[in-house]
Amino acid sequence: MVNGPPQFTESTVFPRESGKNCKVYTFSKDGTLFAWGSGEKVNIINVTNKGLLHSFDLPKAVCLEFSPKNTVLATWQPYTTSKDGTAGIPNLQLYDVKTGTCLKSFIQKKMQNWCPSWSEDEIICARNVNNEVHFFENNNFNTIANKLHLQKINDFVLSPGPQPYKVAVYVPGSKGAPSFVRLYQYPNFGGPHAALANKSFFKADKVTMLWNKKATAVLVIASTDVDKTGASYYGEQTLHYIATNGESAVVQLPKNGPIYDVVWNSSSTEFCAVYGFMPAKATVFNLKCDPVFDFGTGPRNAAYYSPHGHILVLAGFGNLRGQMEVWDVKNYKLISKPVASDSTYFAWCPDGEHILTATCAPRLRVNNGYKIWHYTGSILHKYDVPSNSELWQVSWQPFLDGIFPAKTITYQAVPSELPSEEPKVATAYRPPALRNKPITNSKLVSKFLLLQFRKRFYIVQSLLEIFFSCHCVTDYNIL
Repeated sequence: MVNGPPQFTESTVFPRESGKNCKVYTFSKDGTLFAWGSGEKVNIINVTNKGLLHSFDLPKAVCLEFSPKNTVLATWQPYTTSKDGTAGIPNLQLYDVKTGTCLKSFIQKKMQNWCPSWSEDEIICARNVNNEVHFFENNNFNTIANKLHLQKINDFVLSPGPQPYKVAVYVPGSKGAPSFVRLYQYPNFGGPHAALANKSFFKADKVTMLWNKKATAVLVIASTDVDKTGASYYGEQTLHYIATNGESAVVQLPKNGPIYDVVWNSSSTEFCAVYGFMPAKATVFNLKCDPVFDFGTGPRNAAYYSPHGHILVLAGFGNLRGQMEVWDVKNYKLISKPVASDSTYFAWCPDGEHILTATCAPRLRVNNGYKIWHYTGSILHKYDVPSNSELWQVSWQPFLDGIFPAKTITYQAVPSELPSEEPKVATAYRPPALRNKPITNSKLVSKFLLLQFRKRFYIVQSLLEIFFSCHCVTDYNIL
């Protein structure tokens, strides 16, 4: 654990975990509690007073999550069955953070959506079980308080914020029937007119549902695994808007191609979509799904609003070079264009000023490390993992909203002791067996390249002969 800006020193709160079997860690929502799995135990410490609260014998735990008010720690281990085929033991545990007792254990076979979903006040908690959503109240997991049952609920998302609680559910289509997403207000699930809103659509093998912060609307990214037209490797995506007042619409995107990312502004009044065949477009839309501002095209596939919603970062990570564009959202003015090459992770600091980028395993197993940036483009801190090690997870300590007030945006790069990094120059491809070895026998290499050039030249020459013969032209050498 490292102290953040301005001094980057190792924290005395957390004793360094030097074991090689550490698999996972997590902070509580307010950042006061920290839990990690050492490969033998799952430990919880209080970040404020440095005290060890509990230690659980969970050597195989790979997922950890605190409930919003720090009442429960949820842990998940891979589900296993015995050799004779009998059912395995429950692998999802819910622990009382105050007493350390296990409140309830469940069987949760899939890692996807493993964690129960709580309302922010923890009055209700929900799980998807056998195509139903089961609701518990006041962390009493021995009694199912309510059930939401439709044909086959594939996924659900609870709304953020206080009461009244709302839930968005997704039911995939079957036998020619369309898929649909419905919004409900808890606990009004019965009756034909119980839904607050409904949106049906075809071409959806899976969906991503995104509530805005005020819980007034949901954005739905519907995706197919295969684009039957053959136009896209990424399948086919459509973007839908559903409001709790019953309004719904298809968001019309001006450029064809994949939808890479969609994010809400914390104001809940607008959202940004990154879409289209490369170079991708980025556009801000209002609640009427009308475009407000178009950022043009560029090498980007992700968007990140700052916690206060006043800055937007458009970035190209993954198979792109890591270019970032930092925009002043109020004035739609470009602040900086830093480059974070090979990044696999991005996160805003809760203060809305600093940015974290990292290169982590298993996505990339070389050049692992992280950088702390100021949004004006300055690198304030850099850490490179030794070549014999890997970086698996990195994140900011969270803080509740309102702890850090929004500051006036500056366009002048803040001073830094670290030099700005220039993009890496592309070099010739070398097979893995020849990497990290000196180039030898340059004549052989040159001869190989010459043969490759001649081979391509004769192919082009043959194509030209065919082309000009088809057009009754004989003197093709003039080209």
